[in-house]
Amino acid sequence: MAERLLGPADVRTLAAELGLRPTKTLGQNFVIDANTVRRIVRDADVDPSDVVLEVGPGLGSLTLGLLPAASRVVAVEVDEALARRLPPTVAERAPDLASRLEVVRADALRVTELPGPPPTALVANLPYNIAVPVVLHLLSEFPSLRHGLVMVQAEVADRLTAGPGGKVYGVPSVKMAWYAEARRMGNVGRAVFWPVPNVDSGLVAFTRRTSPAEVPRTEVFAVIDAAFAQRRKTLRAALAGWAGSAAEAEETLRAADVDPRARGEALDVAAFTRIARQRRGSPSIR
Repeated sequence: MAERLLGPADVRTLAAELGLRPTKTLGQNFVIDANTVRRIVRDADVDPSDVVLEVGPGLGSLTLGLLPAASRVVAVEVDEALARRLPPTVAERAPDLASRLEVVRADALRVTELPGPPPTALVANLPYNIAVPVVLHLLSEFPSLRHGLVMVQAEVADRLTAGPGGKVYGVPSVKMAWYAEARRMGNVGRAVFWPVPNVDSGLVAFTRRTSPAEVPRTEVFAVIDAAFAQRRKTLRAALAGWAGSAAEAEETLRAADVDPRARGEALDVAAFTRIARQRRGSPSIR
């Protein structure tokens, strides 16, 4: 794989060819370290049966690492110049694998369908400013995604993998838990990127879990959003608007075996699901 992968000089040469000046707006920090690419592919546990969805392939650093491991890589890139240059880069460095690549020029936050077989794995170096909405959107739109690994800002990695009770536990933590079991896979140093970001990065791996079929996701997420919109308040107070009144919120919480005096940060996704299920079955909303 070594000769296929991009090094620092390769990345800078490609960027110069395209007249590319990486922008913070698009979160463009390109991986220039081959060992980091190998680590991501290994930790993502990609196998030859996987159809990998890669978001923001950029100049192709990670793409070139994924192609030998997967049956197919669908790379979603919003930047027209980068999307146009990626196939030639792959053809030049890995001609025997070029047929495995499909480039889709699109905004990952708006993608609802992809060409070819459905994706089974999400592996990406995500722009920091949209990492959480991208992951949640793709897990929602593509139930075929069984597992994956994303590189995100370290703080975001902590939030996505946090358990109940901590300060970083919040909406991203619970919504991610609805879809999948997420786990931290370590940190990534700043020096592996060009340009060097001013924040640390972390890896998050996930494995999809079966979500409760009897409660629509939108209803559970409505409870989560309400609980954390006023996270300093007790659930009785925070869910008053959602339930109709504080008294109705307390009644629903007690019926769901949740202490009305607790705060949202104390509840796991199962508890939020019980609350939504209880409210769904309440005579007042039938």
